[in-house]
Amino acid sequence: MAAESLRQEMSPHSNDVMGQAVDRAAFAQHSALQDGIRRYQAHPYQRGADDMPVIWQEGASRIYDYGAPARQSPKGAILLVPSLVNRGYILDLNRKRSFARFLAAQGYRPLLLDWGYPGADERDFGLDDFIAGRLVMALQDMAELNGRPLLMVGYCMGGVLAMAACLLDPAQVSRLVLLATPWDFMAAGPTQARIAAAFAPTLPHMLSVHDELPVDVLQTLFASLDPFMIGEKFRRFAAMDPQSARAEDFVALEDWLNDGVPLTRNVAVDCLIGWYVENRPAKGQWAIDDIVINPADITCPTLAVIPANDRIVPPESALALYDKIDANIRTAHRPAAGHIGMMVGSRAQSSTWQPVVDWLAES
Repeated sequence: MAAESLRQEMSPHSNDVMGQAVDRAAFAQHSALQDGIRRYQAHPYQRGADDMPVIWQEGASRIYDYGAPARQSPKGAILLVPSLVNRGYILDLNRKRSFARFLAAQGYRPLLLDWGYPGADERDFGLDDFIAGRLVMALQDMAELNGRPLLMVGYCMGGVLAMAACLLDPAQVSRLVLLATPWDFMAAGPTQARIAAAFAPTLPHMLSVHDELPVDVLQTLFASLDPFMIGEKFRRFAAMDPQSARAEDFVALEDWLNDGVPLTRNVAVDCLIGWYVENRPAKGQWAIDDIVINPADITCPTLAVIPANDRIVPPESALALYDKIDANIRTAHRPAAGHIGMMVGSRAQSSTWQPVVDWLAES
């Protein structure tokens, strides 16, 4: 009898009520998303022009000087190396959220490398060209300019590039910081590799049509790692006071995310296939200029900052790199932060920036 009573209660009418409730909730979610996107598009914030002097340029790449000359910066110069797929100003998002300006305030001379958009000079570049050519050249020139080896900080993919450059010319680097730097692309499970593998068959055709891998494709690949994130963040933005500093920070960060850099044909193959599908770095099969890049060969003190809540570079991937480094020279710091929040979040200074400075100051 109880079962029959329950069956009667679950009548078509009750199903209709439930369906209508689901429809209303879905409509509200969709409306909030659309409202957030419209508010973002209409927000008046605009990033100003870079106000720091350019002291080095090669092709599309530039180095911005955020500090006083070396003779006035007793703590030394720091070469900041971002990823190839994003603009370098994530390290100087705005005056309040700027790792570069924070380092300058602590007495260092931050030198921020911006790779720029690939131009005629870079059209056929692969990772060998960007690392053994462009980055090592910048490293050598900046070390000569400052009269001593540099401190070097790499963020995300930039950490892999910085480490490789350090191994190619170790005499130019006194200390190395690797921020959320990937190494083993299978360590956290095959999810990222499966996404890349599913995309891989279309890569040759896409690169036969385009000289480079478009930004929209790269953004789609990254978004697929957390497909619900976009809706969640714009719904949160829709509820913010558009006049607030919090809303301005959101727009500044979203503008940076949408200001991506396309990958050259050769780099796209090197990374998407060689790293994400074949996992060549972790297998000891990744070489630059015919030199196998092995973290065990690093000789300078190295700090690995591994954010615990990172979805772009899973902690297991970064830990695999840390574990390869000589135990006598390595240090790990694990902030309770995400991949981007570690650099520009409201707690970035306490969770990441200050611990990095504290480690740099160690003798």
